[in-house]
Amino acid sequence: MDKLDKRILKELQEDGRLTNAELAERVGLSATPCARRVKQLEEEGIIERHAVLLNASKLGLKLHALVQISMDKHTPERFEHFEAEVNKYPEVIELMLITGQSADYLLKLVLPDMEHYHDFLLNKITRIEGVADVHSSFIMRSVIDKTSLPLGYIPETGRA
Repeated sequence: MDKLDKRILKELQEDGRLTNAELAERVGLSATPCARRVKQLEEEGIIERHAVLLNASKLGLKLHALVQISMDKHTPERFEHFEAEVNKYPEVIELMLITGQSADYLLKLVLPDMEHYHDFLLNKITRIEGVADVHSSFIMRSVIDKTSLPLGYIPETGRA
């Protein structure tokens, strides 16, 4: 990872719709070497995927919740089953296995309203085998909502 790679990543995080020509111009490369670098960053798994960010509120998804889940047993099978079931629900936009809390999992949900949350909780989450306890918090306002990773921590090395 060298300085040019970091500049490419910075630009793509800010605007993933840049054409290769626009990206090359912004980072000071010609098009072919720029495309080669992006391809290599993709092959290395540094660039995982390209995505479009939608405005949840404008789509009527106004309720954002953080839900802590405690499991009844701490076995690999129980965790695998829970994770597979939760992965089926599009309302769950993040699922994290956590430590340092009384909960085992933290889910981030996006739903239209409290009525939909209530239905989701009672008819989906609490019906998953192994769910022992649920604690919910609701996001009143998102103060910082970034998708960009901080690149300043990445050591620069020469590119082969």
